[in-house]
Amino acid sequence: MNFFSDPILALWKYRSLLRQTTLSDIRARFAGSVLGLAWLVAYPLLFLGTYAIVYLFIVPVRFPDLLDSSIEYVVVIFCGLIPFLGFAEALSLGVVSVTMNASLIKNTLFPIELIPVKAVLTAQATQVVGVGILLVSVVALGRLTWWVMLLPAVWLLQIMFSIGLIWILSSLNVIMRDLQTVIGIVILILMIGSPIAWTVEMIPPSLRPLLGLNPLYYMILSYQDVLMMGRWPMHNIFWILMGISMVSFFGGYWFFSRMKKVFVDNV
Repeated sequence: MNFFSDPILALWKYRSLLRQTTLSDIRARFAGSVLGLAWLVAYPLLFLGTYAIVYLFIVPVRFPDLLDSSIEYVVVIFCGLIPFLGFAEALSLGVVSVTMNASLIKNTLFPIELIPVKAVLTAQATQVVGVGILLVSVVALGRLTWWVMLLPAVWLLQIMFSIGLIWILSSLNVIMRDLQTVIGIVILILMIGSPIAWTVEMIPPSLRPLLGLNPLYYMILSYQDVLMMGRWPMHNIFWILMGISMVSFFGGYWFFSRMKKVFVDNV
């Protein structure tokens, strides 16, 4: 096994199959619902509305001096909320992806490695719509800068981190089914501990080192910086995010490749 080239070559080789199955899963998720694909818009907006009400009216906070109004603060929240929802959805779908696709596991024609990847990409549907709304909001506020060109790179690193993590967790869930039960609690903890409604400037300097223990900290702040703050992500956040994503992606594939030998007997 080539540690670095194998996961990339696998995704490239089966890119067409991956695209078709992902689109099929997205359509299947909303089939039969009243709103259908409109949920892709309603879902992030409902979360944003809840956050805005809490942090503007119920528990008002003092937003950073870099922002001129409460509306800009709401968009900063949106910058953190959208990638978090994309990640949380990928986590929910991905952890059970292997155990929920026993027929594909036993189908030698379908690459097993694609199952968790498909779950992560399916979860990106909500984020695609959310980012579109977010970019319109940033333009309307006059906050768009050239740093937005870094957005695809940040998004790619998020996807790589998610895929690697899901490769590991979906493998472990095959032999430790309790994992899929506690994942909802994990997502809730991550939501509370992630900088969605706050920025680094709002945290006492003595507590900031603790924030680095949360990998979503680097991801969310990178989105906020390139979209709303109009700057290169501070404190080497982007490079740390890149390092975390690379380790997760390549390490996750290595782990999955060794664990898949026990799938048939346990799924």
